[in-house]
Amino acid sequence: MKLHSVFLRNGSILPDRLDPCRQPVSEGWSVVEEIPALVFDTMIRQAGWHFMWLHDASSRSGIGLTEDAAIRRALSGALKGISRRFNAAKLDSVQITQYPGFQIANVRVQTLQIQRHASLNTAARLHPQPVPAT
Repeated sequence: MKLHSVFLRNGSILPDRLDPCRQPVSEGWSVVEEIPALVFDTMIRQAGWHFMWLHDASSRSGIGLTEDAAIRRALSGALKGISRRFNAAKLDSVQITQYPGFQIANVRVQTLQIQRHASLNTAARLHPQPVPAT
């Protein structure tokens, strides 16, 4: 996984004619292949949509026998930490600590929102998310 990769929640709506290659990476999430966040931002804006960089982030750790396994586990957990209200994320950082026989990865993803409207409040009103009963 490369830094600044963009992840899209499955079912996310994108502008017409923008259908990047995606690879599943976690339950409910896919990575946009070969397009870093800043380039994807430009593509979204050129289509007349909004690519919002939010201050929210999610960090998780993962353990694995290999570096890749540890990163996959940490990334899966970090993506689960993104609020269901938002439809995208960017890989901000990956730190690996090696121990004899296993690796620990610490992953941080930044929350993003891709939408037609300029206001997060407008999008929430037009597409409300169900609130689970407690």
